[in-house]
Amino acid sequence: MSTAELISRRDGDVLHLQLNRPDKGNALSASLVGALAEAVEAATRDAQLRLLVLSGAGRHFCTGFDLSDLDHETDDSLLARFTRVELMLQAVHTAPFTTLALAHGRTMGAGADLFAACSERWIVGDASFAFPGAGFGLVLGTARLADGVGATRAAEWIESGTAIDASAACASGLATRRSETEDTQAELERLRARVSRLDGATQRSIHAAIAASRHPRGPAGGAEDLARLVRSAARPGLRERIVAYRASQRKN
Repeated sequence: MSTAELISRRDGDVLHLQLNRPDKGNALSASLVGALAEAVEAATRDAQLRLLVLSGAGRHFCTGFDLSDLDHETDDSLLARFTRVELMLQAVHTAPFTTLALAHGRTMGAGADLFAACSERWIVGDASFAFPGAGFGLVLGTARLADGVGATRAAEWIESGTAIDASAACASGLATRRSETEDTQAELERLRARVSRLDGATQRSIHAAIAASRHPRGPAGGAEDLARLVRSAARPGLRERIVAYRASQRKN
């Protein structure tokens, strides 16, 4: 088994990226976020690419931001890491080709934000979702989630930190499809055929037009999202808030 945190496999005009930290629930370490950002940036420059598929090794898609080394973090290092996560999510969200996330198991925090940033969002088997960042004062992915599931539902999920099961995810539009493992490959081939029917330039123009209609906040939306994230993460005491939040979760 590869020891790389991100496994990349190219199959014609499809790029598969697999989060490969199964022993950590594929939590987003600084190095994994960097590898994802680099891979998405390279894919964006590739005129032949039509589909980017994101998956996770092991039992879970992605359990969120990796806080396993919190004792060695500072407010400033955490701010920098969260900023890089937001920039990576924006790159996925605005990619000029179809992006597909395949969720299973726990999909939480920044992992749920990564799922929500994709244009196609499939549940394979079963999955649960949660957006707990507001519990320690972080505003990450809020506007993107509201764009996808509606402002009222997004506010409810974020403010409560509640778990969202697969049925609720599908009913709300957070997930666009649910399939069993044995059916996913056939469905993936149908998606591949759909996105490969048109030439690359046409597909990219279509994605730009759809993105413009889907996101009424316009081109400034990404800058606003980043500014909200930075303001929330730059408040003094971020590390202490995270420590307190984790302690409260262990009691529950």
